[in-house]
Amino acid sequence: MTGALSGIRVLDTATLFAGPLAATLLGDFGAEVIKIEHPKGDPVRSHGAQRDGVGLWWKMLGRGKKAITLYLGSPEGQEIFKKLVADADVVVENFRPGTLERWGLGYDVLREINPGLVLTRVTGFGQVGPYAKRPGFGTLAEAMSGFAAITGEPDGPPTLPPFGLADGIAALTTAYAVLTALRARDQTGRGQVVDLAIIEPILTLLGPQIIAYDQLGTLQPRTGNRSTNNAPRNTYRTRDGSWVAISTSAQSIAERVMRLVGRPELIDEPWFASGSERAQHADLLDDAVGSWIADRDRDDVVQAFEQAQAAVAPIYTAADVMADPQFAALNSIATVEDDELGPVKMQNVLFRLSETPGHLTTAGAPLGAHTAEVLGRYGLGEPELAALREKGVIK
Repeated sequence: MTGALSGIRVLDTATLFAGPLAATLLGDFGAEVIKIEHPKGDPVRSHGAQRDGVGLWWKMLGRGKKAITLYLGSPEGQEIFKKLVADADVVVENFRPGTLERWGLGYDVLREINPGLVLTRVTGFGQVGPYAKRPGFGTLAEAMSGFAAITGEPDGPPTLPPFGLADGIAALTTAYAVLTALRARDQTGRGQVVDLAIIEPILTLLGPQIIAYDQLGTLQPRTGNRSTNNAPRNTYRTRDGSWVAISTSAQSIAERVMRLVGRPELIDEPWFASGSERAQHADLLDDAVGSWIADRDRDDVVQAFEQAQAAVAPIYTAADVMADPQFAALNSIATVEDDELGPVKMQNVLFRLSETPGHLTTAGAPLGAHTAEVLGRYGLGEPELAALREKGVIK
């Protein structure tokens, strides 16, 4: 099978996590992604859960990629990298600003080799500004964007997500940026530099906070699971110890919920006609909804809400996701054969295309599994590879 991005070659030199995930997403739709790792390996290989010493996060993040090792800090590695750049379309990197330039691999050099190259630079704070050379991680973006300040209970501390939220948002944005730059290349014949700061995409997704502060001087408070824009909106515990979430962003849904839980008289209150005013009566509405839900098991609650055409969702764990018929219908979880672990399940491609669908091919390969294959394209045979191993340029 070939995908919409078949014929695009991506050199993924990035680590942990936004840059590599962006390259993964491009590979899911047919781009050839060559993962270039330090001979010691990408840190994600040992990050998080493992089975028999094999990193499971890597299996997802490295899927579909050809794994080679190359130490770019060495003169030999730099010369080989230039050979790879000559017929690449995209380079994804997340070194601190100035690192590629120090290695003699700045865009001025790479552009001479390949004028159509899209150099994609993914860093915590971007390529310019007073923080540019600081080490940057998604956690810092979640803090500085304003996300943590509005997340958590009103009387509790700011709360960080227990997963790579900012990195994931930045990865999606990076893939979009790469495709935008490639489309521009179709028109101009020239590549360009993509400068993506991880602190920015999550800032955009936080909605109207900036414009509200600019125009009104207001700051969004922490409200836990509640919303300042509508109510009831919360998580509620069911009789069997499960949890469900409901939202009433639409007025019609709010009215259906009140009828369902036996409190139709609240609909006639003057304040009920506005989501923001309903939010000011969240205690009353949560009590009405929560007490009704607490008397019923989760499946009964979900069924009743569905029959009433009101919005509800059970709060799932990964185990629940893998057993759910809707995710199954969408084929959201795919099975991939892996030489080290056998069949493994992971998230499938992000969306479905009717004519050129994406697909998963392999899980993340062992360190350096494709070094000989890829470098062999550029005339490096076993004697040359052996010499490079001896110098620590490859593994």
